Amino acid sequence: MSSTGILFVCLGNICRSPTAEGVFRRKLAEKPQLKALLEVDSAGTAAYHVGEPPDRRSAAVAARRGYDLSVLRARAVMAEDFEKYDYVLAMDQQNLFNLQAVCPPQFNGHLSLFLDFAGKQDAEVPDPYYTSGDRGFEEVLDLVEAASDGLLAHLEAELLR
Repeated sequence: MSSTGILFVCLGNICRSPTAEGVFRRKLAEKPQLKALLEVDSAGTAAYHVGEPPDRRSAAVAARRGYDLSVLRARAVMAEDFEKYDYVLAMDQQNLFNLQAVCPPQFNGHLSLFLDFAGKQDAEVPDPYYTSGDRGFEEVLDLVEAASDGLLAHLEAELLR
C-alpha cells in the first residue's frame, strides 16, 4: 500500500507549520499502524527562511509540552508537493489562497485550512511571529493539538477501515 502524504503549510515555515509537523509526528508515533501509512512534512509559501530551524519561541513552547522541533528546517512549497502529498493543509486563509493559486488542476487531494479538522470551519491558526511573549505560541500549540487530534481521527477512519 502506498503512503498518504500530509503537508502543513504557513508563510515562512518557522512557526505554525513546523509546530503542526512536530505535534502531528509525536501524536502519530502513538499510532504505529497509522504511522506506517503516512508521510508528514511542512513548508512555507514564502521562501524567507529556507534552511533555518523553527523560530526559537516556537521551539521553546513546543519543548515545554514535549514536542521536539529541533531537527526541522524551513523549506518552500514546490510544485511537486501537489504530486507527493494527499493533504495540503494551510494555517490561514492567505496561505490557502497562495496554495490555490499554484495548485495544478489535476490535484486530486485535499486542500483546506488545517483547523477544519478541529471542527472550526474557516478558522485560522494565527501567526505568532510578531507577538511578544509566549502567549501567541501557546495559542498556536493549543489549536494545532486540537486539529492534529481531529486529523488523526479522520485518517484512522479513512485509512484503517
